[in-house]
Amino acid sequence: MIFVTVGTQLPFDRLVRSVDLWAKAHPDIPVRAQIGAVGPGGYLPQHMESAASLHPADYNRLCREARLIVAHAGTGSFIKAQTLGTPILAMPRKHALGEHRNDHQLATAAHFAPRDGVIVVHDEKDLPDAIDNALSDDARPAALPPHADESLIAAIRAVVFPKD
Repeated sequence: MIFVTVGTQLPFDRLVRSVDLWAKAHPDIPVRAQIGAVGPGGYLPQHMESAASLHPADYNRLCREARLIVAHAGTGSFIKAQTLGTPILAMPRKHALGEHRNDHQLATAAHFAPRDGVIVVHDEKDLPDAIDNALSDDARPAALPPHADESLIAAIRAVVFPKD
């Protein structure tokens, strides 16, 4: 199963439409999607199950069960996938296309792109091949540990509670 998530603030028709077309060509692979509120004239998927938003328990379950998460380049999406050890294919929203208030997702995607299990595409035309390639690789990235490294905790403590 592929799980698509675009956050809940803004629709992301470019991503949703591209994955929906991929789902049409691959009816044997279930695709579930959280697509945000769709405005007038917005794109409603025809070939995958979708909802504007999901209860957190359902969202977490879908992330755990997914072979692949396809998402906008939101920090939370990357962290969720990395925490679970689920591969993520992300496409940043573009300000010039009216998909977000600015281009911060480009920086977020660039930051996470070098990590194992992270694939970033910038154009919806590249999404279908990227999905196929991601699904052909059965390897799952190692999940992040549930707690921060002790050296990081010590460094934060030193800043927050400096010794005089």
